[in-house]
This record gives sequence, C-alpha cells and structure tokens, in this order.
Amino acid sequence: MFVTTARLVTPNAAKYIAQLCKHFAHKVPVEWDESRGRAELPSGLAEMTAEADALTVRITAADAKAMISARFAIDSHLVTFAYREDFTGFSWEIIAR
Repeated sequence: MFVTTARLVTPNAAKYIAQLCKHFAHKVPVEWDESRGRAELPSGLAEMTAEADALTVRITAADAKAMISARFAIDSHLVTFAYREDFTGFSWEIIAR
C-alpha cells in the first residue's frame, strides 16, 4: 500500500475540491462537502481537505504504478482548474509503502 500527500497553498481549496469531485463523479464514486472530498479513482483513493489557506490531497494506492496514475489524475485536472494561480503540479511526498 502506497500513501502520498501534497499541499497547495490557496484560498480556493473548497472550490477546487468541488470542481475535482464534480468532474470525477461522471466516472467514479465521490463524496464531498465544503471542507472535504473523496474520489474512488480506479488507481487509488483520493482524499482532499480544504483549509482556509490550503488544499491537501492524500492518495492511497495498491502499488507504485497506481499511485503515479492517481497523482497524474489529480495534477492534470488541477492544472486546468487552478490556471489563474499558475499551478503546475504538486510536489508529492510518499508517507507509506
């Protein structure tokens, strides 16, 4: 089991959680509210938390390949949604293997 996290400093965290979850809801089970989101991506579970000044994403995946795929899904969509903030991708940290 691989667990990886990343953090984006932004005042728009809740907005990005809603956008990501609404987008992913077309294909996978999701849940979200104003401060948390959860998307069951095919490659792993993505859990998102909105703070006043940041978005934190935690991905749990079965193996390294799945983890990389889930990271890409989050990064690539957030690059589109957060273009006004010049977001180019997270710096992911692996916290468990």
